[in-house]
Amino acid sequence: MNIEEKPPFDTPFEWMGGESKVRQLVDRFYDLMDLEPQYELLRAAHGSTLDDARDKLFWFLCGWLGGPSYFEERFGHPRLRMRHMPFSIGIAERDQWLACMDQAMTEVGVDPALHQRLNQSFFQTADWMRNRAGA
Repeated sequence: MNIEEKPPFDTPFEWMGGESKVRQLVDRFYDLMDLEPQYELLRAAHGSTLDDARDKLFWFLCGWLGGPSYFEERFGHPRLRMRHMPFSIGIAERDQWLACMDQAMTEVGVDPALHQRLNQSFFQTADWMRNRAGA
């Protein structure tokens, strides 16, 4: 790794801005899901309330980004694919999740270099969550 490629912080969590910025990102993500018609498939998969999902994503992202391991303290290993198996996830749902998160990162002002890195990681994870063939 070249020195120019080294992130400016030790962890993405620090680079993001800590818990307050992660919470801001998660809240914007779910607000957009609730507001924007282009995320209707994604919103429909979450049931009548988003409160539980907000907390779980916040807890997960804190640890995944290198901060406190709130999710694991509460639930153990994330086992993301297993936990998402009850939901029908195809290409359309994956793409809506990615677009919603991308929009949320833009709107809360995630550093562009971190934003790009997270988009790559989010794509890999979201694509791995697919459990339905086709769209």
